[in-house]
Amino acid sequence: MIHINTLNDGLDIFKALGSEVRLQILNILLENGHMNMNQLASQLNISNGALTGHIKKLEACGLITLCNVPSSHGNEKAYTVKQDKLLVDFERPEELNTFSTQIRVGQFTSHEVYPTCGIATSKSLIGELDDLRYFDHPDRFQADIVWFTKGYVEYTVPNLIPHNNRISQISISMEVSSEAPGVNEDWPSDISFYLNDTYLGMWTLPGDFGDVRGLLTPDWWLPNWNQYGLLKLLVINRKGTFIDGLKISDVTTGSLNLDYSSTIRFRMAVEENAKHVGGLTLFGKTFGNYDQDINVSINYVPMNP
Repeated sequence: MIHINTLNDGLDIFKALGSEVRLQILNILLENGHMNMNQLASQLNISNGALTGHIKKLEACGLITLCNVPSSHGNEKAYTVKQDKLLVDFERPEELNTFSTQIRVGQFTSHEVYPTCGIATSKSLIGELDDLRYFDHPDRFQADIVWFTKGYVEYTVPNLIPHNNRISQISISMEVSSEAPGVNEDWPSDISFYLNDTYLGMWTLPGDFGDVRGLLTPDWWLPNWNQYGLLKLLVINRKGTFIDGLKISDVTTGSLNLDYSSTIRFRMAVEENAKHVGGLTLFGKTFGNYDQDINVSINYVPMNP
């Protein structure tokens, strides 16, 4: 998902979408999953040369991406839609001061997980499947995928905003899916979010996706394992807590009372008493469809005298 905070920030995307041909390209890719240049040109009835300029504009603003797909002659290059949502915030932000950081999915500081579960780097599994001991292995800090059926993982978010400032908004984006035995697109899971032990709200993941290989998922990863997830954006600000712009609770940054000296602990949990205990998979930058870890942005303003 692309989150546009100001209209000026979205100018390149708006320009890219301001073309009937480019909208056709997106619709074709959404319908077919992926296509190479020759297939797209044929479908649009234009030359490859004319298509190239449109492809470059869509690729430059992050709407599509190049991927490897199996063919009768091995792998071939094809284009696919990179984003599943475009969120435009029309409200002018109160401040532009931002501290941003990334947290690898294996950098959790606390956990309690239950099988089926596992952890892996881009090169191999860490230990053995369903062996809880390996969630304490030092190699977990290099992990780019973590999955479990129920329980939680908690991360300490670096808080390096300047002294004498308070936090007005926290935005956290991550690629996630549920955790089914094998894969199952219809496998809902209720994910609960906490910040410093305060319950922020719940959102239901629809499934564990494995219909196609993730764009970034390593070749050694088995095809009947989790392949990719959905990119979700959790925002806590002065109005409440939101997932992809939809309000899930009335918890605000004001009620959390966070400033430059605050420790920030972010937890994602699958509760044992949830309606849908469908597990959680977290994808890092070498798995799934999105080249990112858990991305955190903290907006801040000066504290009142």
